[in-house]
Parts: sequence; structure tokens; C-alpha cells
Amino acid sequence: MRRPRNNVIPIHVLAKAPVPGRAKTRLVPALGEEGAARLAQRLLERTVATASTVAPVMLWCDPDLEHPAFQALARVHAVALRQQPDTDLGYRMHAAFEAQSPALLVGTDCPGLNSTILQRAQAELRDKADIVFVPALDGGYVLVGLRKPIVPLFQDMTWSTPSVMAETRARVRSLGLSMSELEPLPDIDTPDDLVHLPVDWPEARGRAQT
Repeated sequence: MRRPRNNVIPIHVLAKAPVPGRAKTRLVPALGEEGAARLAQRLLERTVATASTVAPVMLWCDPDLEHPAFQALARVHAVALRQQPDTDLGYRMHAAFEAQSPALLVGTDCPGLNSTILQRAQAELRDKADIVFVPALDGGYVLVGLRKPIVPLFQDMTWSTPSVMAETRARVRSLGLSMSELEPLPDIDTPDDLVHLPVDWPEARGRAQT
């Protein structure tokens, strides 16, 4: 396990390649396959660009490192590319923390996750808590930060359900660890969530870009 130098807390980003028919499939009814993939790429680029202003970024890619969007981000923002393990989400998250911790870990579904929030999460993890979260309004979370890998936090979790954050809190309590939570944010999973996009993004109007 690699540890950051100079007390800088790095950021892991878990990302799926923005391929039509594979990316943001729950948004296809509103945006179409091509439109959903374009939004996935826009969210990916925003997340990496924002995180890169705060700390070194390790971009964990699915299904591989070769998609042009991943390669472009590596060039533009000097992020490190890693391939996600071909297994369940919990193990993928744990693998990132095994590779480097303490660290923050985010997905690419939350355009409201700005540099100020990332810096606050770093400060909480550095100075106050064993674990830090930014909950999602749908009952999950959009950010988790750990001082060290914690296997039970991700093991045998029923992901993508409204009970994820509540179950995670219970696990943290049972482990006797300290936890900080920042204000919850919306993530972009379904057509109803498109209202949470920046107003100048065409997808915020619930249609594909033309």
C-alpha cells in the first residue's frame, strides 16, 4: 500500500468508459444512448478536472485504460490511470484504498462535488475522523475517505439502494471508528436527477445534445 507524501491526501476516481449503451443506461429514456454517453463523458471530465485542482488523482478505469476519454484526461491533467478489478463495486472501492491511503474516493455522478467540498473532506480526514462521507440525497454516498483500508465497510453491501448510507453508518459504529459527514448532495442516476445538472448543460433540459 502506497502512502501519500507531504501530508497530501490523494483522490481516487472510479469511472466507467463513456460508451453508448454501457454508460448511464438509466438515463437512456431521456437522452438516448449517445446522449447518455455524452453526459457520462462530461461528468467524467468535470470530476477529474475538479479533483486535479485539489490533489493528485488516480483514475480507476472500467473496462480498461484504452478509451480516448481516459487517455485524454491522463495527458491534460497528469492523472495516473489504473484498471478497476473485474469484480463487485465494494471490492473495486477497497482495491483503490489498498493501492493508496489515506485517500478520498469518488465516482463521477455528482457535478456538485466542487473543490471546496473536496478540501473540507480532506481536512476532516486529516484532523478529525477515521472516515469521512458526503452522503447522496438518494440514500447512498458520493464520497468516502479513509485513513486506511477497511474491508467490512464495503463487503457484502447491497449497492444502489436507498439503505446504503444507513447500513454504512451502522457498520462504522460497530467497528468503533470515528466518522464525519458533510452536507448531502444529489447524484445523477435517473431522468429525474437531470434537474441537478448545471443549467448551461443541454442535458439539464432532459434531452440529448443536438
